[in-house]
Amino acid sequence: MIPNLNPTTLMMLIFGVSTFIFIMFLPALLELKKPRDAGRRIIMDDVIIAQRFRAREIIPLANIEKEKFGLDQTIVKRITDIVSFLPNLEA
Repeated sequence: MIPNLNPTTLMMLIFGVSTFIFIMFLPALLELKKPRDAGRRIIMDDVIIAQRFRAREIIPLANIEKEKFGLDQTIVKRITDIVSFLPNLEA
């Protein structure tokens, strides 16, 4: 690995590797010291509590999964039409 492994080279190698590891873990250590996040969120099924209104008011959310599924099918259909058209460009 290193032809002349004298104590100075060994100390610099150990110091360099430990500094690199410390720098890599520094953001995690800072986040543990002063977390910016409030923690876990409580996910409610079809409702959301509006923060600008009183805490007792609950606004029902629309079920967007069904609408999103239809939109995804439309996008997939358009992509398949484009891909099927591309090989015909050379002819």
